[in-house]
Amino acid sequence: MTLIRQFSILLIALFIASNAHSELVIRVTEGNDKPTVIAMSPFDLNGLKINENIVDIVESDLRRSGLFKLIPQEDMLAFPSSPNDVYYRDWRLLGTEYLVVGSLSVLTDGRYELEFSLLSINSQKIQFTHKVRSSASKIRDLAHSVSDKIYQSITGIRGVFSTRLAYVSVIREGDDFTYRLQVADADGARESLMLESKQPIMSPNWSPDGKELAYVSFETGRPAIFKQNLATATREQLTNFKGLNGAPSWSPDGKTLALVLSKDGNPELYSLELDSGKLTRLTRHFAIDTEPAWMPDGKHILFTSDRGGTPQIYKLKLADRSVERITFQGNYNARASIAPDGRTMAMVHRSSNVFHIAALDLKTRRLIELTETTLDESPSVAPNGAMLMYATKYKDRGILAAVSVDAGVKYNLPAKLGDVREPAWSPFLR
Repeated sequence: MTLIRQFSILLIALFIASNAHSELVIRVTEGNDKPTVIAMSPFDLNGLKINENIVDIVESDLRRSGLFKLIPQEDMLAFPSSPNDVYYRDWRLLGTEYLVVGSLSVLTDGRYELEFSLLSINSQKIQFTHKVRSSASKIRDLAHSVSDKIYQSITGIRGVFSTRLAYVSVIREGDDFTYRLQVADADGARESLMLESKQPIMSPNWSPDGKELAYVSFETGRPAIFKQNLATATREQLTNFKGLNGAPSWSPDGKTLALVLSKDGNPELYSLELDSGKLTRLTRHFAIDTEPAWMPDGKHILFTSDRGGTPQIYKLKLADRSVERITFQGNYNARASIAPDGRTMAMVHRSSNVFHIAALDLKTRRLIELTETTLDESPSVAPNGAMLMYATKYKDRGILAAVSVDAGVKYNLPAKLGDVREPAWSPFLR
C-alpha cells in the first residue's frame, strides 16, 4: 500500500464521525501484575471550600498509570492529615505500601497551599514532605503536581500528569462535518477548543516550550500549515504552496519546522526557519518522503519513505544530507515518534496485514508490538518516554488509547460520543 493511499485512508477515517462533542473519559484496560498499594487519606481542607476534589484527581492519575492499586476510603481505619497522626500498624493490616497525607491552607495573597507527605509503611519513614501552591481556578494543576511528585518518588520516572494532549475531533451533522482541534489535560479534563473548521485539520505538533501548535488545515481549499499560540489564539499561516503542505515537526530548539511539500512535483522534506522564513529542501528522491520527526539531538530527522520498495523509516543527517535506513522488520513501518532519550522509537508497524503500534530500541534493534487492536495509527510518545498515545478504533468509533513502552499498561480515552484522532502529547510544561 503506497504512502499516498495511506494518506487517503487517513482522510477517509477522519470523515467517519458521530454527531457529538468530544469529551474524553478514562478506561484502564490493563495494569501492572503487581501494582504498588497506596492509600490517599482525605486531605484536611481546614474548612475551605474548593471546586475540585484533590484526592479524587490524584487517585485517578495514579490509577491511570496502571502501576498503583488504591486503598478505598471505606476500608481505611483512620484519616490522618499529618505524619504525626499515622499509626503504621493500621496501614500494614490493609496491605498498604505507601500512604499520602496532607492539609490545605490559604495564603495571604489568596492562593491555596497544600502541604503533603508520602510515607513508606514498610520502613515507617517519611519519603518526603512537599508544598504546592495554586490559585482557586487551578486546583486541577495543583492536584496533578501532587500526582507527579508521588509518581516520581516511587518509580524514579518523572510524572506526566501535568502535561496536555492535542487531538482532532470530528462532528457529523447530516452530510456536514465539523473538525475541531482540541487541547486537554492528560486525563482528558478541561478540554478547550483551539480551532473549528468545516474542512479537515491534521497533524498537530507541539512547540518545545508547549506554547504553540503547528498543524495542517484545509480551510483555504488545499492543505496549508499553520502555527497557533495557545494562550492568545493568534494564528499564522506558514505555507501556501501548490500540492501537499503537510506533517509539520518542530525542531528541539523551536526555531525550525521540518515539513513535507510537493511544490516541486514530488513529496520531499523541507526545513522552514520560523524567524527568517528561509525554506531549505532536505531530500531529493523520486520516492515519497514524508512524516518527519526530529531526533532529540537536533542533528537528525526521522522520516517515512518508500524508496526501498515499501514504506520504511529512515534517518536523515542534516550536516551532509546522508540517509540511513532504520527499520527492516515488517513490510510497513511509518509515522515515527521518538522518546526524549533518543533510543526508543514508536511507529506504525505491519508484519502481516494488520497495523499495530510497535516500539523499536534503536540500540539493541529489539522490536516489540505494543498493541493488539487493528487500524492503529499516529503514535505520540510521552515526554518521560514511559507511555505513548495513539489513535485506534473501538466499536466502530475512533478513540485515543495509551500503552506503556513495555506493553504492560494500557488505557483508553474514548470520547463519550463521537470520534477523536491525531493525538499529540505535549512536552513538560514546567
